[in-house]
Amino acid sequence: MEYVWDALDRRVRQCVPVPAIIHQLHTAIGEWDNIPQATINSLINSMRLSQMTDFLMNCNSLSRIFEIVAETHKVYRQKLDELTNLQATCSSAISKQRKGLKDLGHSLCTKTSDEKETELIKDIQIQIKDKENFFFDMEAYLPKKNGLYLNLVLGNVNVTLLSNQAKFAYKDEYEKFKLFMTIILMFGAITCLFLLNYRVTDEIFNFLLVWYYCTLTIRESILMSNGSRIKGWWVSHHYVSTFLSGVMLTWPEGSMYQMFRSQFLAFSIYQSFVHFLQYYYQSGCLYRLRALGERNQLDLTVEGFQSWMWRGLTFLLPFLFFGHFWQLYNAMTLFRLAGHEDCKEWQVFMLALTFLVLFLGNFLTTLKVVHQKIQENPEKVQKQE
Repeated sequence: MEYVWDALDRRVRQCVPVPAIIHQLHTAIGEWDNIPQATINSLINSMRLSQMTDFLMNCNSLSRIFEIVAETHKVYRQKLDELTNLQATCSSAISKQRKGLKDLGHSLCTKTSDEKETELIKDIQIQIKDKENFFFDMEAYLPKKNGLYLNLVLGNVNVTLLSNQAKFAYKDEYEKFKLFMTIILMFGAITCLFLLNYRVTDEIFNFLLVWYYCTLTIRESILMSNGSRIKGWWVSHHYVSTFLSGVMLTWPEGSMYQMFRSQFLAFSIYQSFVHFLQYYYQSGCLYRLRALGERNQLDLTVEGFQSWMWRGLTFLLPFLFFGHFWQLYNAMTLFRLAGHEDCKEWQVFMLALTFLVLFLGNFLTTLKVVHQKIQENPEKVQKQE
């Protein structure tokens, strides 16, 4: 870098000799070993003393900022290592506690006791259940192994979001995705039914259904890993719907397909309409219950009826039951088509079974919730009296 210093020295001395600036510029530029010589020559020849001073100040400022950033990143890495160790410690402790509670629960079940001991055992079992729920909330902030489905789709990737803000943002994005796709699917079904009677458009619509339900299952699995309590049939429901949409996609063109096409598209329009109603009213109900502290921040809207909807959303039940029985009607229609002498496709019978499974799951689950709530109301009235 001697030629750089000589050129810079000559340029500065032609202006006003400032030894301190010359020395600092020499030091600053001497550190830039990777800058091309032609670029440095052009820079020095075009700079005046005031420009060189500004240039030096910028260099020094950037150097100080770089040192701060490097130190901050070093501290961040140290804290990250500490966090990882704490996560491993908490996960190990929770696993041991779970095992201890499980063993305690088994021993209580096998224990023979009198009436007093029975009451004590019930209290202990309630405490065990409360602790298990508490551990569930704790694990929502700890890395965990993915379930079989997420492992198949994403691999062994940590999907745990560490902050409440990130969890709620992901849940909110999931709800917006459901609303957006519900509207798209409704207009898609209307277009296929009334405007475009082509096999290609039907295939696009069915493929969109497959992609939508596959995406829902993945996102719901991630939300469940982060503390969402959606479970039971309403989780399985989307897997069954994915399978049904996939079979519809593979159903070849033919007389059997055309006999069922209009009925399926009309059902899809009604189902999207009901899903839109559910999202609109459930989201408002969930917001109110969260504000009262009665529901978890990660509770989701669902395509069915749950216990928390009893207050304020019972008017949705007729729409839901009508949709359930439409699924049964679809199953009966497909069973009839499967017995037709011209039916050669395996998809017809498989779709009939799938619609029957959807009807039974949706109808029985909704009926169970309604029955439980009807039984609870007289008990509450008796307690108040």
